This record gives sequence, C-alpha cells and structure tokens, in this order.
Amino acid sequence: MLNVVNKTIDLGDGRSITLETGKLAKQADGSVMLKMGDTMLLATIVSAKEARPDVDFMPLSVDYKEKFAALGRFPGGFLKREGRPSDYEILIARLIDRALRPLFPEDYHAETFVNVTLFSADEDTQPDALAGLAASAAIAVSDVPFAAPMSEVRVARIDGKLVLNPPFSAMEKADMDIIVAATEDNIMMVEGEMQEVSEQEMLEAIKFAHEAIKKQCRAQIELAEAVGKTQKREYNHENNDEELKAKVQAETYDKAYEVARQANADKHLRSELFHQVEEDFKAQFEEEDEQRDALIKKYFHDVMKDAVRNMMLAEEIRLDGRKMDEIRPIWSEVDYLPGTHGSAIFTRGETQSLTTVTLGTSMDEKRRDDVLIQDNEKFVLHYNFPAFSTGDARPNRGVSRREVGHGNLAFRALKTMIPEEIPYAVRVVSEILESNGSSSMATVCAGTLALMDAGVQMKKPVSGIAMGLVTDSKSGKYVVLSDILGDEDHLGDMDFKVTGTRDGITATQMDIKVDGLSYEVLEKALLQAKEGRLHILDKLAETLAEPRDDYKPNAPRIVAIEIPKDAIGAVIGPGGKVVQEIQAETGAVVVIREEDDHGVVEIAATDKATIEAATKRVRDAAGILEVGKVYNGKVRSIMKYGAFVEIMPRKDGLLHISEIAHERVTNVEDYLKEGQMIDVKLIGIEENTGKLKLSRKVLLDKPDNKNKEKSEEK
Repeated sequence: MLNVVNKTIDLGDGRSITLETGKLAKQADGSVMLKMGDTMLLATIVSAKEARPDVDFMPLSVDYKEKFAALGRFPGGFLKREGRPSDYEILIARLIDRALRPLFPEDYHAETFVNVTLFSADEDTQPDALAGLAASAAIAVSDVPFAAPMSEVRVARIDGKLVLNPPFSAMEKADMDIIVAATEDNIMMVEGEMQEVSEQEMLEAIKFAHEAIKKQCRAQIELAEAVGKTQKREYNHENNDEELKAKVQAETYDKAYEVARQANADKHLRSELFHQVEEDFKAQFEEEDEQRDALIKKYFHDVMKDAVRNMMLAEEIRLDGRKMDEIRPIWSEVDYLPGTHGSAIFTRGETQSLTTVTLGTSMDEKRRDDVLIQDNEKFVLHYNFPAFSTGDARPNRGVSRREVGHGNLAFRALKTMIPEEIPYAVRVVSEILESNGSSSMATVCAGTLALMDAGVQMKKPVSGIAMGLVTDSKSGKYVVLSDILGDEDHLGDMDFKVTGTRDGITATQMDIKVDGLSYEVLEKALLQAKEGRLHILDKLAETLAEPRDDYKPNAPRIVAIEIPKDAIGAVIGPGGKVVQEIQAETGAVVVIREEDDHGVVEIAATDKATIEAATKRVRDAAGILEVGKVYNGKVRSIMKYGAFVEIMPRKDGLLHISEIAHERVTNVEDYLKEGQMIDVKLIGIEENTGKLKLSRKVLLDKPDNKNKEKSEEK
C-alpha cells in the first residue's frame, strides 16, 4: 500500500510548491516529486552502504536531466532520444552539487548519486531554481547523513522590485538575475548576472532570497518528520590513529608554519617545501606501511591547513607575501595572434589566459534546442583548461563540467557589454595556459581586451576578481583576501568571484564553506572586491583603453539588405541554385533569414568590391529597384504613348514618349524596336500602384543650341 505524504509551501503570491514522497521511486534511499503548476521534478538519492577502502573523500555525483516529453516535444537528431547532457543541464547540476556537497559529513565517503529529472514542464516556469529544493528534499526523507536541509531560489529585480522565482516571460525586464542556495542559518552559494548593480543592491537580493529559503527548509524538516526519517544511518568510513595524529601535529606544525611564512610566490616550489616536511616526518619509520602513510598524508594536510590559516589570521601574511587586499602583478598584451580577428594575453601572477575572438555571420550563431529554451545565441564564450596549465601529466578528455561552469560565468560577465546592434556572431575562446587561482576571472579580463582588439564596440570594459576568506569561529576574527591563489581557495572558507565595470557588478559566483558567515563579512568582501576590480580595469586601460575604431583587415565585413518576404524564394532559387551561384561567382558568404514581415540577406566578405558585386546580384535576384539607378533592359512592347521596358525579370516600366529623346518624338518605332536592349534610368515609382517610370533621354547628351537653330533654319 502507498503511504503518500505531501507538504505544500506557499510562496505568498498565489503560487505554491508541493513536495510529495511515498508514491514514486520507493527503492531509492529517498525520492520526492516536486510540483509547481504543471512543472514536476523527480529527485532521488542513492548512497552505498559502505565506502570503498581506497576512498578518502566524498564521491558525490549529481545529474540533472530534462525529458523532451515533459513539454510534448521530440528530441532532435537521428535517434530521437535524449543524449548527453546539454550545457544548460550541466550548469543546473553544478548549482545543485555546489550547494549540497558542503552539507555532507567530512568523514562520509560512500558513493552517493543524486538525480533530478524534469518529467513535466510549464513553458513559463523556470525549473532550475526548483531543482536544488527537490534534491535536498529527497535527502531529507532518506537516511543518508546530511547536516541540514537547504534550498535554492531565483531572485530577479523587475521594474525595480525583487521577485521570487519569476516566470520566463518576466525575465526580459530583469536587470538582476541570481540563484541563491542556503540552509535555514547560512548562505551556501550565489550565482547570477546583473546589469551593473551596486554591492548593496546585491546584498539586499541575497537577504530577500534567504527569507524565502528559510520557509522551504522548515517544510523539508516537517516532511522528514512526517515520514519518520529524522534518524540517519550510522557509518564508519575512516580508521584513525589518534596517537599518530598527535605526533604529526607536534612534529610538523612549526615546520609547516615556517614554510608558509617564507612568502614564496612560486606555487610549485612552495608545494615541494611542504612535501619535504611530510617526507622528513615519514623518514623516521623504517618499514613501509601504506595505511600509515595514507594517514600521515591526511593528518599533515590538516596541519598544513591550520598553519596557513593561523599565519594569515595572526600575522596577516599571505603565502606569496602580499597584503590581504593586494593584487598580483599583472601584464597583458593585445594583437598577439595575427591570424585571428582579435586576441589578447592576460597574466596575473601565475594565472594566464590566451583569448581569441572570431567574428561570423548569423549562420555561425549557436542554436539552442533544449526542452524549454529554443533560441539562437549571437555571443558565445568557451573556456578550456588543459592539464599542462597546472603542470599535471594527464590526458585531456573532452570538455569537463568545470570548464562549462567557468565559461558560463565569464560569458555572463561580458554578454551585457556586447552591443545589441552588432551585425556579427561573436565567439570568444579562452585558453588557460597557466593556473594558480582565478582563471575564470583572467578569462573575463582577457576577453575584454580581445573583444576591444577585434574592434567590437563594447559598451564598457569588464574585469573580474576572486575573493577569499579565512575565519576563526572561536575568536570571531577573519581576514578577506583579494585575488586568491589556488592554495588560498583550497584552504580557505570562501571563493567569491565578482565581475563588473567601473559602474557596477555584471556577474558573480560565490561558494561558502563555513557556517555562520555574516552579511557584514559579505559586504566587506564585496567592497574590497570593488577596489580590486577598479585596479584591474586601470591595468587593462594601460594596454588598450577603448575598442579599436575598425575591425581587423581579415575580419569579414557584413552588409544586411532588407528584401520583400515574397522575394526570399527568388534569391534562394530552386534547390538553392541562385544563392549558391552568387556565392561561387563573387566569393561572398550570403545568409538569408526571415524576420517578421520581411526577409534579411546578410552578405559577408573581407573586401568592398566583393560585397558590392554580391549586393548587386542579390538585389537583382530579389527584384529590388532603386530610384536613380541605370538599368539595361529589353523593350517588350511599343505603344503610341511610349514603350514598356523589362529592367528586371518580371519588372516592366513605362518609358513614356516624352522620355525617349530630347527632341520631340512623334513615332516611337523611329527610335525603338521590340527586343532591343537599351539603357534607361528609373526616375520614379508610383506610391499607390508601384508602377515604374523610366527615362532614356536623361542618359543622352543634350543637342547643341546652335546645331538646333541651324536645323530649324533648314
């Protein structure tokens, strides 16, 4: 028999969210169906009963999947079935993962799988903000150990008002769009984009989100109580040696502290020095013991973490010797790659991005065909992180989820500064050549320079900075770190990335690893980030202060021609014959698309002559006429009052008898014959009828007055 339990969350605006458990997927450790209107998400969790002996971390896998049937659609492709996850699905899975992962116990090492699937959809409901709540609710009704329920909500500012989980249709008016994850007590994660908002406005939005999240967390606790899942499973995934732990602490802490105090900017040398301390400790044991060595490695990592953090808190010394708000040395260069349409190198400390810009036609736009989103993206950004950038000897196997996530952050940072009227499809690619923290922010900076180098008229330059945090819960002391190193990210309590112009924030991504972080600390981090952002913008301006006046010589030039809707077929031709001939004979790229009540033809080439030749061919094929232009036409028929001349296929105009010659014409056939080819000028088009008025005499030299008088005397 079914034991279905429901819990409803009132959003306070007539909408509600229902969490249901006990009906579906009952063999999973926990499952919940979330419903909001017609949108239904099924979340499940399954966790192994025991951990593998060689695992000393939390092996969590989170997947988000949207079924095309959810909106009554067929998947694309030959197989007509869902395939690998789209970038959109990967990004939602990352949002869930980043919020859940810190809430599992540090000593819990069993393989754990969380799956969230969209089975029913409403075209106007955004499911990404609901997926985190569904996942957390599934864990809440399971026996899997978890610190506390969490939830995620979207907050958008629309017409100056903060709105919770707004519909798709309202987002066009939004100047702020963030997703916030939190427990009842703590903010866990923030990610989103904005149109140059202030630090205070962003904090206000986070607080607004947290109030809604508290109610959703309380609902999960009540749901767990209703199904009797308040007691979590017992486990023992670690075998510890307290005597060895104390020995490692006593004999290595001071040495690790001294290595940290050396303030060495070379991360590989610093890593070797820490590793040497660990090896020296191991040397006292004569016999090899894999289990003991694994414990030593684990305990020494904890010692090193404590030493670095305590040094920062006590002495305000950083691993590379910088002050807490100091930015690493920066150098940059543009136009480094002559074959590209735009390029830049941006190096900050030991982090380096080589970024390129490619300009293309509308054929090069990215087509998105997800379950709920079908559109074209004119601007795309890709981020690549090869293993050699960190000195790792491993193969590069496809695009990782991390690369998708970091690329999306840089994309959001820059996209609002790309002018809407730009005729090009724009692709930015960041290749990370060195990495020691903040490579996504280096991508933003290099992307800005490369776009300006390409001649893209950015509204404003954008820079980015990653902030860190080290706290001591006992004393309440904390330090905020600007432009963090990789080690400072790993050993610290926060990774807070902020991008923006001189006038405000354009994107942010924040992951918090510590409980009880106050808004006072967040505000300090944001204000310190602003100072760093402005400093970096000054450095960018030293390299290239504003976009170049023109595109590079090898960049395509694009001309857009508007044609009548009924002329699109004529330009394309049967089987594409006409447009293919135009491209083959002129060398231009011709793209045709339909917009509302007309057609648009894009002509792209690298030189003016090619564009002019292709433009003429397109206009001729479309039958586009220009008043004042000279046409070579065929005399189709002769009348007493003039002649009809075909100047384009199916385009005849009247050459009135008065426009044939300067002298008086009494008989048209004395001047013209049917089938004759003559040059005529289009002198007018009647507004109501569209009839064409032609002239031949305006192309002829006027007779000399003296010759005219002699002719009259004779």
